[in-house]
Amino acid sequence: MKRSCPFAPPPEYARLRGEQPIARVSTVGGNTAWVVTRYEDVRKILSDPRVSSDHRHENYPQIMPGLREMRHDVPRSMIGMDAPDHTVARRAVLPEFTVKGLKPLKPRIQQIVDDCVQGMLAAGGPVDLVRALSFPVPARVICELLGIPYADFDFFERCTVVLASRTTTDEERMRTLTDLCGLLDELVTSKEKEPTDDLLGRQIAKRRAEGTLDHDAMVGLAFLLVLAGHETTASMISLGTLALLENPAEIEKIVADPRRIPAAVEEMLRFFTISDIITSRTAMEDIELGDVVIRAGEGVIALGYAANRDPEVFADPDEFDISREARRHMAFGFGAHKCLGKTLARMELAVVFDTLFRRIPGIRLAAPLDEIAFKDEASIYGVHELPVTW
Repeated sequence: MKRSCPFAPPPEYARLRGEQPIARVSTVGGNTAWVVTRYEDVRKILSDPRVSSDHRHENYPQIMPGLREMRHDVPRSMIGMDAPDHTVARRAVLPEFTVKGLKPLKPRIQQIVDDCVQGMLAAGGPVDLVRALSFPVPARVICELLGIPYADFDFFERCTVVLASRTTTDEERMRTLTDLCGLLDELVTSKEKEPTDDLLGRQIAKRRAEGTLDHDAMVGLAFLLVLAGHETTASMISLGTLALLENPAEIEKIVADPRRIPAAVEEMLRFFTISDIITSRTAMEDIELGDVVIRAGEGVIALGYAANRDPEVFADPDEFDISREARRHMAFGFGAHKCLGKTLARMELAVVFDTLFRRIPGIRLAAPLDEIAFKDEASIYGVHELPVTW
């Protein structure tokens, strides 16, 4: 389903939500699934213990070509686990991602953002916001959190782009996956030999003391956090900035009252909902949803983006309005698998938008909107470049 507007979901989302909210679809990955588009139905599916997140099931919805054949090669991480394994894996690392656990990181995030903005000012406009700010902020944060040399992160970025693209060939996807897993295996091995004071090092030391250390599980954790920890936030920085630049009255609101920034972040998350890739499931039992029975073994795609534009929940959902109460959105998913890094993402976004518009109040686009290249080919929506000046 293709977008007709860069600031809106594909038109079919609204049509399905209004006319056929639980519909049978075929996927580009070669199988079929039920697609769910209403807010309440999406919540029900994502919180139902009778659905599985394990991508190894035969009918798990494959939303990109080639993934069906690779599903047993992808490192197993908590995003593809069900209870009780998911519960144990998530509980082990959750303290690292609570408000309390992340609080010591906030000054460092502020320093990283300040450095990037200072670099923009020193260079003078125009600059590409993606390379100057959107990418380096979450990349540096995740590198420091996981204990990865920042010099290695260009490799991780290239891997993420290849794996997230729907145009990647099967051979290239498999080669990239092999290379990425090989490097992460080496990273985990080095930390097992000499644990470091970072998330992976602390997890290794903790699990070794408990007698639960599993090398493959640690590689899976690293795989999940590297892929999910930077591209999503980077895309939201770019798209959030673009939305604000297209709505200057909203910028005036947050500059005049920075206390509005958390609400602005929630609205950005709702408005763009940059990835539906994490909300695919497989029914393990027959499930009645509305007047449809989803049979055991059938795939389900719960479209958070469609839910976040549901007019039954969000008034004037296609309007970008930082004054609305948008915190009920499902940009981070819902239920037991709600995004582990949501607090970190919110923290990074809030620091970026407070700093950027305070330090560069005259920032504006340096190219017409219709010349901005959006990532329509990727499973994580965003822009390839965002030229800005001031």
